[in-house]
Amino acid sequence: MKIKNYINGAYQKPLSNDWLDNYDPSVGEVYGQIPNSNSHDVEEATAFAKAAFPAWSSTTLEERSRILLKIAEGIEAQLEKLAEAESRDNGKPISLATTVDIPRAASNFRFFANAITQFASESHESTGTNTINFTLRKPIGVVGCISPWNLPLYLFTWKIAPAIAAGNCIIAKPSEVTPMTAYLLGEICTNAGLPAGVLNIVHGLGNTTGKAILEHPDIKAISFTGGTKTGEHIARTCAPMFKKLSLELGGKNPNLIFADCNYEEMLSTTLRSSFANQGQICLCGSRIFVERSIYAKFKRDFISRVEELVVAHPAQENANLGALVSKSHLEKVEDYIKHAEDYGGKILSGGKRVNVDGYEKGYYLQPTVIEVSNNHCRLNQEEIFGPIVTIMPFDKDDEALRLANGTKYGLSATVWTQNLDRAMRLGNTLEAGIVWINTWMNRDLRTPFGGVKASGVGREGGFEALRFFTEAKNVCIKYN
Repeated sequence: MKIKNYINGAYQKPLSNDWLDNYDPSVGEVYGQIPNSNSHDVEEATAFAKAAFPAWSSTTLEERSRILLKIAEGIEAQLEKLAEAESRDNGKPISLATTVDIPRAASNFRFFANAITQFASESHESTGTNTINFTLRKPIGVVGCISPWNLPLYLFTWKIAPAIAAGNCIIAKPSEVTPMTAYLLGEICTNAGLPAGVLNIVHGLGNTTGKAILEHPDIKAISFTGGTKTGEHIARTCAPMFKKLSLELGGKNPNLIFADCNYEEMLSTTLRSSFANQGQICLCGSRIFVERSIYAKFKRDFISRVEELVVAHPAQENANLGALVSKSHLEKVEDYIKHAEDYGGKILSGGKRVNVDGYEKGYYLQPTVIEVSNNHCRLNQEEIFGPIVTIMPFDKDDEALRLANGTKYGLSATVWTQNLDRAMRLGNTLEAGIVWINTWMNRDLRTPFGGVKASGVGREGGFEALRFFTEAKNVCIKYN
């Protein structure tokens, strides 16, 4: 099948009539085509978005909230269809798409539908000068939203929902690797009554479609989730145009395990935080540091649990891991495994492709555990973004903190301890935008989301997202 761009409330072919193949990673074969859009498609979409902005930005908060709630209902009404599309596009188990990804996409719209009605600004009375200063939050205008392939609809809507709620019009580019659910979202938005031109979805490659979005002078802000190198390029491109930027980038997240932890809860959660979505989540705990007194026990028990995980076709009910997203990504992850010893590690478990009966061309890989002795090795410094974790012992709290902070990344961290003083101290000193203590991926949509250092700039989530998608304006009134 050929999917189309969603521009001005309608589906249309790319103006060049040029197409890209779309692969099903579970079978390793092409199953459709997507638009290979260029700057002309982006120009057309931006013109419609610009024309739609005055009316949309003038709608009441209640009207915007009503439409966002209807979009949430539309997603929920098509849960199974969207989950199947997400699984086929991405390779993740359909159970994961059904229970997490698609419900979270609906929650994103429902949350911001309510948040926008509670979003308040400040006022300040200066009695000595008889003045009142108050702050208005005004929508930016036309904004660009560029989302990744690992959580396609989940992260696509994480940007779109607050941008729409704040009164902006959007040029959105989903990943060309996983375009299907973004394509299906267009019809859901139309049926929910979203006015034409408010949301425009343009498919294509980063170096053409994405480049056109970054460089267009009428697109005033960019919200991007993806790799750190791409984030660097976006920052360089947008800086001369003074565009507002939100960059949620890579991670190399530490998981600190202390001897006084709740061991069984830690073990089961660490298994999930290591290999959920084939390890293709920016928040996965890819570096595991374990207090030496329980290191041998943890290594034995963890590997035993890892080797019980089922790698299978995403539609199989008992599949714990599905296929990696693409052949090129599989080969990149495999390269780290092939050179593990050169890169400073020793493979303890996994490391090989999985031959799934009937799907021999699919991109399947065993969950892999690698022991390292040096935190500065490539395996512990570079984002692999696959079903690979490293493990390493530590002796003291200060050493654990030094190891955890010893990368250029700072997205998230996890700590397992029953010691309140230690938990508070590490929560305060770990260089990460998010710290989970005795849990993982426990998200409250009201909280800020993002990283420090090379993991990004700015924050998403809650009122932070609404602040990003608006500009603050101070109005000062003098009275007698």
